[in-house]
Amino acid sequence: MAKILGIDYGKVTTGLSITDEKKIFAFGLNAVPTKNLMNFLENFLVYEQIEKIVIGLPKKLNNQKEILIETYIQKFIKKFHVKYPKIIIERLDERFTSKMAFDTMIKLGLKRKKRRKKVILNQISATIILQSYLKKEEKKN
Repeated sequence: MAKILGIDYGKVTTGLSITDEKKIFAFGLNAVPTKNLMNFLENFLVYEQIEKIVIGLPKKLNNQKEILIETYIQKFIKKFHVKYPKIIIERLDERFTSKMAFDTMIKLGLKRKKRRKKVILNQISATIILQSYLKKEEKKN
């Protein structure tokens, strides 16, 4: 059964998450340097069947898109879609995911030194994005 991949796209580091086969839960997968993202996905997609990717949509509090990072995300989406046209790409508002991820790190008891690691923050953010998407889809059905 195909799974869904979640992406918290960052200029330097990109967080990744994945669903279980029944698409009920999201799990942190990895955080990779953004410059290596396509290579990682090419290798990953050889072993995992992915039907859809949910990428965070960065917005400001006034609901306007964050133009700078969105430009990079659009370039990635075009490049990915050319290589994998059958994989659906959806977007989800990612406002507050970094804050929620940071709060989660505190609740998990991670020490200050670990909380500074963007790798963990990006991976948790990607998981929050994907789990939010799953909840939204569940409410539709």
